[in-house]
Amino acid sequence: QVQLVESGGGLVQAGGSLRLSCAASGRTFSTYAMGWFRQAPGKEREFVAAIIWDSGTTYYTDSVKGRFTISRDNAKNTVLLQMNSLKPEDTAVYYCAIKRWAGSYYQTGAWAYWGQGTQVTVSS
Repeated sequence: QVQLVESGGGLVQAGGSLRLSCAASGRTFSTYAMGWFRQAPGKEREFVAAIIWDSGTTYYTDSVKGRFTISRDNAKNTVLLQMNSLKPEDTAVYYCAIKRWAGSYYQTGAWAYWGQGTQVTVSS
């Protein structure tokens, strides 16, 4: 099994920054990619960003390109999400996830393990 623990959420004003962290433990040797999703109230969970564990190749949804940066620390089995120029529409619970195989990043069903989530609130 794999355990994921997110941290770093909070309340910030529009235009501000937050950095989310996700630490993975357990059977992490089968990790192909780690990523972040978010879910706002009344909306479906949506893909935000992902990073392929070995190569470092990154993917982003269009709405966060140029504002969010995903990175990883292989030695610590940790993935980070630096969020800059935050907007009220970024308000959501942010979830960390692990993907075990290549393929679609956008579908939640393609991700094998999930964290509990961390709340990000951006005030206007």
